[in-house]
Amino acid sequence: MIFGGDFLCNGRLYQEIAQLVTNAFRRPEPLSFIILPTENTRPSEMTQNANNLCWLDMEMTGLNPEHDRIIEVAMIITDSDLNVLAQSDVYVIHQSDELLDGMDEWNTATHGRTGLTQRVRESKLTEAEVEQNLLDFMSAWIPEKSTPMCGNSIHQDRRFMVKYMPRLEAYFHYRNLDVSTLKELAKRWNPAVAKSVVKRGSHKALDDILESIEEMRHYREHFLKLPSEQ
Repeated sequence: MIFGGDFLCNGRLYQEIAQLVTNAFRRPEPLSFIILPTENTRPSEMTQNANNLCWLDMEMTGLNPEHDRIIEVAMIITDSDLNVLAQSDVYVIHQSDELLDGMDEWNTATHGRTGLTQRVRESKLTEAEVEQNLLDFMSAWIPEKSTPMCGNSIHQDRRFMVKYMPRLEAYFHYRNLDVSTLKELAKRWNPAVAKSVVKRGSHKALDDILESIEEMRHYREHFLKLPSEQ
């Protein structure tokens, strides 16, 4: 019997077993990202894979990284077939009132309408803190320098990342996977495919990433000829 007399007399062993049982039922610390349930993905698959892709989007106070700043950023990890594996938190970064009040008319109207400007004023997060959180998230899924930076007009996000999140930028491969390249080619080579893309343009980081992935799926299905189709 496991709970025989000899066991009960051994106080030290009893305490060790009791601690193991307590630890087994202790609630784990929350992760900084969630696993999205998809048909092809299970939580046990949360391992590094060099074929995974990292998609991201940033909202900024303007287009010039010399004096504008990042105010919102999020990431999504997909496999090579564009199945979503995980998404990061949506991070809103605090910036000064002076910077926010100096935004141009378009950014003032857009970020005011979405409520982002107020969330930026209320946020306590710094760019350095968000950079570390995104590095921790990304490195759980993708080895260093294996994924291109994926998104729409992603070179613009990269310009800001080089200046304000350089360690995160260095983790990516130097190449970009820019959906807007396929958009421009489709306009010229197959206009019907380009016109059939519906853009919502919410200018919210997570929504824009999901839209970019969906647009890439559209081009893959209707514009690119894969080997199995040849």
